Amino acid sequence: MTVALVKDFPLFPLGLVALPSELVPLHIFEERYKTMIARCLEEESEFGIVWLADDGLRPIGCACEIAEVLERMPDGRVNLVARGTRPFRIEARQDQLAYPAGTVEFLADRPEDPDADAADAAHAAYADLVEQATDKVPDAEEVAGMTAYEMAATVEFGLEAKQGLLDLRSESARLRLVTRLFRAAIKRLDFIDRAQARARSNGKVHFTA
Repeated sequence: MTVALVKDFPLFPLGLVALPSELVPLHIFEERYKTMIARCLEEESEFGIVWLADDGLRPIGCACEIAEVLERMPDGRVNLVARGTRPFRIEARQDQLAYPAGTVEFLADRPEDPDADAADAAHAAYADLVEQATDKVPDAEEVAGMTAYEMAATVEFGLEAKQGLLDLRSESARLRLVTRLFRAAIKRLDFIDRAQARARSNGKVHFTA
């Protein structure tokens, strides 16, 4: 199978990980990125957010489209909201443009049969987390139609966890991973609730079951 590579794809190395469907607010102030965003706006094209971790630039990032320009300032700075669209892998860096760019391959999931059990478990864990965090019961039909990316995009996870989701080429695997992440988040919320209740009752937090 021939792999389609895209050259001159704008890259935005940042200290964050974006996921498909996630809304990411950005403040554009460096000249090179002002140039990059101006081109993307003119051409209605995507750019890629890539996590610049402590150990270097991760090879897999998330393409983004500009969902909304919130503010343009006289000096060219821009506040905008980007929306993640699809994962990609950097095959080569390019240095000839006015901003970081690369040759990239957009990544598709491998063929697989849907895993109904994994989906049900993920949707149930997500609904439980939303209810515990917001005291509101989410719409069951809406939750049932959400992908792993769509659920994860609404929850604050650590960068390694989000990158792990982005690296997976299987929706079933992503559903299993978000289920573990949601359940861990529920336990943390439950611990905070219990700790706060104990603190209110006697001014001390006892780390016992």
